Amino acid sequence: MPENEIVSFTGARLAFGSRVLWQDLDLKVRPGEFLAVLGPNGSGKTSFINTMLGTTTLQAGQVLIGGKPVHRGSDLVGLIPQQRPIGDHVPLRARDLVALGVDGNRWGVRMRRARVAARVDELLELVGATDYAHRPVADLSGGEQQRLRAAQALASNPRVLLCDEPLLSLDLHHQQAISEVIHRQAADAGAAVIFVTHEINPILPYVDRVLYLAGGRFHIGTVDEVMRSEVLSELYGSRVEVLRVNGRIVVVTGDGERRLPATDGK
Repeated sequence: MPENEIVSFTGARLAFGSRVLWQDLDLKVRPGEFLAVLGPNGSGKTSFINTMLGTTTLQAGQVLIGGKPVHRGSDLVGLIPQQRPIGDHVPLRARDLVALGVDGNRWGVRMRRARVAARVDELLELVGATDYAHRPVADLSGGEQQRLRAAQALASNPRVLLCDEPLLSLDLHHQQAISEVIHRQAADAGAAVIFVTHEINPILPYVDRVLYLAGGRFHIGTVDEVMRSEVLSELYGSRVEVLRVNGRIVVVTGDGERRLPATDGK
């Protein structure tokens, strides 16, 4: 596979029963590229992520990562999931949780403790979590916990970083912080970032291209090429208005009464 692509979908089709989420998808994602994946409920965004994790199987076509068919547990792929509270029953400090991403999946002889500790320190600093490294995970805010999930995902220096609505339920400050951490992985480490989100505005400065899924169809292009009234109207099969207000993108129905959920759901 050419060096300028790390993820490759060719003739990809995904369906559940008679319901086709998308088909004839040809997509190449380059190292260092930031791809936003948008679409309404049920359009197949999380399922798209799962095809690259090896947990959902295409009905036609193929997806390759690093030139090889996907498989579960690949070190080439890291995942930052949706923010979910970590309950009081988890007796771990912040650094312990990150350490699970460093060598928690290893069998046999484990890494030397000093090497693990050094790598954990590096990851905590990378995501801005050093100050609460020794605090119980259950005592941390949702945004602080999400930084730790990001650290776990980055532990293997993945070439592909999959982000499944990682900003969901976070306040604006933590949305910006997590978005910046993820952007740095693309800019500094050259990882391809594939970012499912319910709100494009926090990541708008970083996005290279958009994959918009809707109504069993899709459109791929830059933000300016995809986030247009005529493009989304065609995808949704009804009139959609795309407005730009103070540097933000707002998507509404033709009558202006209801904002469309640009990327809510799966």
